[in-house]
Amino acid sequence: MTEDVFGARGIRERVLAGWAAAPVRFREDANAEEELALGGYVDRLVIELAQNAADAATRAGTPGRVLYEFRENTLVVANTGAPLDAEGVESLATLRASAKRVDRAGSSVGRFGVGFSAVLSVTDEPVVLSRTGGVRFSKADTAAAIADLGNASLDIELRRRDGQVPVLRLPFATEGEPPAGYDTAVILPLRDEAAADLVRRLLTEADDALLLALPGLGRIEIETDDTHRILENAADRWHIHRAAGTFTTAEREHLLADRPTEERTRPTWSVVWALPRSPLTELPRVVHAPTPTDEPFSLPALLLATFPLDSTRRHVAKGPLTDRLVQEAATSYAELLRQRADHRDDVMPLVPTGLPAGALDRMLRDEILRVLPGIPILPAVDGTVLRPSEAVVVDGADEAFNEVLAPLVPGLIHARREDRLALDALQVRRIELAEVVDQLGGEEPPGWWRTLYAALSTMVTDPLIRESLGTLPVPLADGRLVRGARGLLLPGPEIPVDTLAAFGAYGVRVVHPDAVDPVLERLGAIPATPRSLLEDGAVRAAVEHSAEADDPDAIAHAVLSLVAADPTQAEGLWWLSDLVLRDADGELVPANALVVAGSDAQAVLDADEVAPIAGDLLDRYGLPALEAVGVLASLGVVAASDVALDRLPEALQDLDGIEDWAYDVAPDGSRYGATVGELEAIRDLDWITDDSWPKVLQLLGSDPELRRALVTQVRVVGPDDRPLGVPSYAAWWIREHVLLDDGEPLAGRADPAAEPVLATFLDEAPAWTAGLDPEVRTAVGLVRDVGDLDADGLGLVLDRLADPERDVDEPSILRLWNRLGTLALFPGAAPVHVRVLDAGGGTRVTDADGAVVVDGPMWVQREDLGGFVIGSGAAADGLSDLFDVPLAQEVAEGKIDGEGTAADVPAIVRELVPEVPATWWEHEELAVDGVEVSWWVDADGAPHAATFDGLAKALAWAAGRWDRRHVIRAVLNEPDRSVELLVDAVYD
Repeated sequence: MTEDVFGARGIRERVLAGWAAAPVRFREDANAEEELALGGYVDRLVIELAQNAADAATRAGTPGRVLYEFRENTLVVANTGAPLDAEGVESLATLRASAKRVDRAGSSVGRFGVGFSAVLSVTDEPVVLSRTGGVRFSKADTAAAIADLGNASLDIELRRRDGQVPVLRLPFATEGEPPAGYDTAVILPLRDEAAADLVRRLLTEADDALLLALPGLGRIEIETDDTHRILENAADRWHIHRAAGTFTTAEREHLLADRPTEERTRPTWSVVWALPRSPLTELPRVVHAPTPTDEPFSLPALLLATFPLDSTRRHVAKGPLTDRLVQEAATSYAELLRQRADHRDDVMPLVPTGLPAGALDRMLRDEILRVLPGIPILPAVDGTVLRPSEAVVVDGADEAFNEVLAPLVPGLIHARREDRLALDALQVRRIELAEVVDQLGGEEPPGWWRTLYAALSTMVTDPLIRESLGTLPVPLADGRLVRGARGLLLPGPEIPVDTLAAFGAYGVRVVHPDAVDPVLERLGAIPATPRSLLEDGAVRAAVEHSAEADDPDAIAHAVLSLVAADPTQAEGLWWLSDLVLRDADGELVPANALVVAGSDAQAVLDADEVAPIAGDLLDRYGLPALEAVGVLASLGVVAASDVALDRLPEALQDLDGIEDWAYDVAPDGSRYGATVGELEAIRDLDWITDDSWPKVLQLLGSDPELRRALVTQVRVVGPDDRPLGVPSYAAWWIREHVLLDDGEPLAGRADPAAEPVLATFLDEAPAWTAGLDPEVRTAVGLVRDVGDLDADGLGLVLDRLADPERDVDEPSILRLWNRLGTLALFPGAAPVHVRVLDAGGGTRVTDADGAVVVDGPMWVQREDLGGFVIGSGAAADGLSDLFDVPLAQEVAEGKIDGEGTAADVPAIVRELVPEVPATWWEHEELAVDGVEVSWWVDADGAPHAATFDGLAKALAWAAGRWDRRHVIRAVLNEPDRSVELLVDAVYD
């Protein structure tokens, strides 16, 4: 017989007696056990048994060890520590009562006496074996004991519950020993495969949280058929901070008033925070109290605290105790961050940001953020650790810049972009970069400023930061400290110091050489190349006022020294021509009124307008430098880009007549909205002497730059974005102003290579023009063909064409009409008289009212309509508009009198000219509008004819193949030549 060392029989008898006396107690016990087993403890088996093991180790005062061995569908959980005793058995068999009491250290975590009910989630026959004895619990034996009572009410209740009984209320004595090396073992034969799956999952999920929650355990070993794991030395993998305390009597009355009796007897609290040492460690995203709850948790740490739980044992209960523990947890967390900050760990990722995961998480985060601003956790740039409330962040500053600012900004800390939310949560004061920049300035040497600029090297890539640095102080070479780098000049070795000194009085701002850094260029400073210095507004002011300068020769020397280094750098700086230089007589003259002695410019320009430059200047600086500032050896060109014709740039305003040119070339005579992309103009045309034009035009044709500025049309774009090619300024000026010895313009005269018929109606150009470049002749207004005529030239040609004293033959007039009809310009007024073909041969002049334009060959037969102006297609329409003369079909109906006889077109004709119609109409006599003709094509395209020659023309015109009329006539007149003509047609 098994010895009952724990009084199990007595416990059973008392419980059974109570059930028999009051069956409702049986129901209450059964309901309570079922609620625990299937509710709050359904997946807490591993945790609860580890908690029991930790309690046993604590009571024994030794580090605890626990073994989970799962084999052959049985789970054995063995542990070291205090063995099972009678009080422990009583606790196991009494729901909501616990044998665990807090020791003097307050280290016990078992607080409900009900955790053992977790075994019922996997077994109906749990066994506990210890060195002192053993007990077992059994669903079947409990049901049998109830049946033996013979209590009708209990039997009814048992049937109603389908045999479900409170297993853990009736202990039975048993025999057995725990595994060697252990003091107690819980043996759980698993109920079914579902229970086995649950055990496997729970054992797999067991991790360091067990060791952290249960400090009484030093080692946890897990063995299954295919795994063997050992959990120990958690401190090697976690940074751990523990806090604990005992409530005062007054605190207990307030904080524990709403808690169960068992909890009110334990006035202690504890908090454990653990941070993983490895970033790869996965954290359970729930609060532990101190074992896992279902309360979601968002912080990147493990929290284990003695939070009170509700009846489900899954959630933290609301109330003053929870509020107090939230405060203690926040204080402890802040201390953990302080410790890590002292070890120079980055604590920014540990600061709560974003949205909370739940109500308790929100309470913890809010309290932590209330505490943290007063805790030194932020490393300052100077190496100290600051409270967030003392810290300052300069927005946009990087580490290098912060190092320079640290002595100037107390409390300055480094702030990465990814830390912004955390720093805002900590209420760290922010200073705008622009505000810091505005506060900079003092007696720092130039070298200090260069160090500061170098620290900005990575920051200035950001456009917004560059804007914030707009007032950054910069030391100048003259000792001043100015704000803003934009426009300052960065000195380089290629510019002599005396050159810079010459412009100092005019406000040229040069950075001190010891402060120069590439960052200044990113902020708008300009490397002081000759070009950048010449473009400086102060240099321009010096040039424009050089005539009034105390030492104009010094200004001239400084400018010419810069230009001589690279004359191309002066390109486009037209105002350099205002620089006063010495002429050959020692007088000060603007560069644009100086010429090189013996040059083409001196030969062709008016001596009253220009003077020769001093020879020593030419020797010292060279011709390229002098030409670059406007001194002329030949004629000069002024260029401008993106020119608005209604707002001409300064560079062009000194050109003679430039406003008139803009009006003349603007679309529809309006300059507004009209632009020119690139404009090149030859200057000083008004200074050229009258007798120099033959030489000048030779010069313009031989120099590539001058030639381009003369002959290249200017592209004007109107407000409607349509481009228009117009004469260059130089071409326009020469056409408007150059007169020959007879007082008449050069422009409009016949080009030496003009078409003979056109030349007869124009004045002859001087013989010397024959030696000019043909494009130059065209540009200055000489007329080579009809397309070169302007409106005035066209009016002159029409007037002379209508001169009856002139003799014009038919071939000449036909060629001229063909060209005139294609023109898109018109004279100021239509001519009163028009030259027409004479019916008797040759040409004659008639009133415009007596002329018609004939645009088709059949109308040539209608001599009754008046004198003929011959044209075809668009040319005929152009001639009608040019002479203001109607087309023939506009003055005659062209109606055929009679119907004629239909006849088939010979097959050979259709084979030679497939386009001819199949039928034609034969007439003995053919009349149109009462006038006899030999052929006609009516409005429907039908050919009519009274002769073979007329038929050939009618068929060709009707077919749209007027060029084949002679072939058609040949085959009609000589049918026997049809084979010959067919052979010839193969090669057409």
